[in-house]
Amino acid sequence: MKMAAKATLPLKGSRLLAEHNLYALEDVLIPAQGQKLIGTGIALGIPQGTYTRIAPRSGLAYKESIGIGGGVIDANYTGEVKVIMINHGKREYEVQEGDRIAQMIIEKIDTSGMMEVDNL
Repeated sequence: MKMAAKATLPLKGSRLLAEHNLYALEDVLIPAQGQKLIGTGIALGIPQGTYTRIAPRSGLAYKESIGIGGGVIDANYTGEVKVIMINHGKREYEVQEGDRIAQMIIEKIDTSGMMEVDNL
């Protein structure tokens, strides 16, 4: 759901892709060798038994040395999706409102508990 009027909902490039693009809500300057938390203005309802993984965009990683930190959104999180963008490069990187900044991938998980054992 949109939490801000100017937010862009996650979109797929085509129906066969695994990922949805995430878009920046505002202009942000990421300093060289620095990081920033970028808002998307959206919240997600993730099905039980899944989580959402936030992944870097290949082009930004290769061309601009931009990585993604953190990256796990559990099914019980209902706040705004934000992206930790890390600039590994030697020059600042400018994010503009509406830019594709990351990819989100919904993955199935096993939510069973752990148990302690005496040996493996």
